[in-house]
Amino acid sequence: MKKHKGITNSILDLVGETPLIRLNTITAQLDGQFLVKYEAYNPGHSMKDRIAIHIVEEAERRGILKKGSTVIETTSGNTGFSIALVCIIKGYDCILAVNSKASKGKINMLKAMGAKVYVCPPNVSADDPRSYYEVAKRLHRETADSVYINQYFNQLNSEAHYLSTGPEIWEQTEGKVTHVVVASGTGGTISGVGKFLKEKNPNIKVLGVDAFGSILKKFHETSELDVKEIYPYRIEGLGKNLVPTATDFSVIDVFEKVTDESSAHRARELATTEGLFTGYTSGAVMQATMQYAKQGHFDKDSVVVLILPDHGSRYMEKIYSDDWMQEQGFFDTQKFAQAKIEIIK
Repeated sequence: MKKHKGITNSILDLVGETPLIRLNTITAQLDGQFLVKYEAYNPGHSMKDRIAIHIVEEAERRGILKKGSTVIETTSGNTGFSIALVCIIKGYDCILAVNSKASKGKINMLKAMGAKVYVCPPNVSADDPRSYYEVAKRLHRETADSVYINQYFNQLNSEAHYLSTGPEIWEQTEGKVTHVVVASGTGGTISGVGKFLKEKNPNIKVLGVDAFGSILKKFHETSELDVKEIYPYRIEGLGKNLVPTATDFSVIDVFEKVTDESSAHRARELATTEGLFTGYTSGAVMQATMQYAKQGHFDKDSVVVLILPDHGSRYMEKIYSDDWMQEQGFFDTQKFAQAKIEIIK
């Protein structure tokens, strides 16, 4: 992997080649080596930069995106920020349909990046006209010279990770990786990384992370979409209430579900034990790893890579807010808050 030295042509040149960092404290009692792929190092502070630049540049190569075009996308926040970032550099207008489960901070960042934002209710079916899927489709129909990313370029999501994230992990571990733990939402990351690594070594285990309230784990096990699995949950960017076409379930060995509460606490623990200030989904990946370890998936020779998708700065109003944690019932008492603030008068 090359390091960025000297002058880059634009911020987009900094996408990818994120570091692999050893966990030293939080996994000290577990068998194996645990390494995190720290995607907050991307310029947009999340792994979604990878798919944004890959999809937009592929659309340009195909002649679908051209001067004056508008890019439309559905997002829980991170993808939208990355799309908006790429559109700024490339000169396109950007319209985003956002699930209201996204934090206010995320929505404000999208607006700050010049995107036009439509905030949609979270707990409606995918075919409901108010869902962010249907709103994005409507906006695409109503907007001349627009391209709806999700509609036309779904498979490029996983391709971006097949071409970048997977090879980086293989190179950084010198081919010694035995397990990779990946959160699944659209499924692009887990599918692209999983496909690449299993082509290199079919014995590598791809361990998925899903949320309670999502259908992915049950669908992987039964090939049936069980609507009884669907109910509201808080983690942004994890799980789905429909079957994403970008997900290649054949490369995933197993799924593990995590709770909102345990994931929030694990994210905070990563910050206070390893100095890794990560997002809600990263906490979910860490929690799932602990659950997989308890189930006996790892031994002393395991080299486990956890993909941590984003930065904690986008969750200051949520998991890093003691008040929010208290409101959700995630603290038994206020004494469990991570730190005290004393005001000197």
